[in-house]
Amino acid sequence: MIVGIGLDLVDVERMRQFHERWGLEGLLRVFTTAEIDYCTRMADPAPSLAARFAAKEAFYKAVGTGWGVGGALDEVEVRRGPTGDPDLAVSGQAASTLARTRAYQLHLTLTHTAATAAAVVILER
Repeated sequence: MIVGIGLDLVDVERMRQFHERWGLEGLLRVFTTAEIDYCTRMADPAPSLAARFAAKEAFYKAVGTGWGVGGALDEVEVRRGPTGDPDLAVSGQAASTLARTRAYQLHLTLTHTAATAAAVVILER
């Protein structure tokens, strides 16, 4: 049974401007070091950063709280699964928020163009 769905879109240029303005210090407020390492290896990190930011927002929409109430942005990490597919790892308050939904499985999909990144999170019980 589906217990939560979250969808988010992020403007890639806005993420590029955030990265240019705040640099590593800004990225560390939002992303884990593993996410930053992965994205900054790309020729253009902005689309990958935007997709990961969208995934974090989509997660908090799926659990029904928003990220300030349900946990911090860096408590939700986009990882690559064994077959290269995206997966979410949650920690801290975000993990407690997820546990309250009693969801046993998370589904994540990411996509982006040069202009827009999107993510969908589905929680299943």
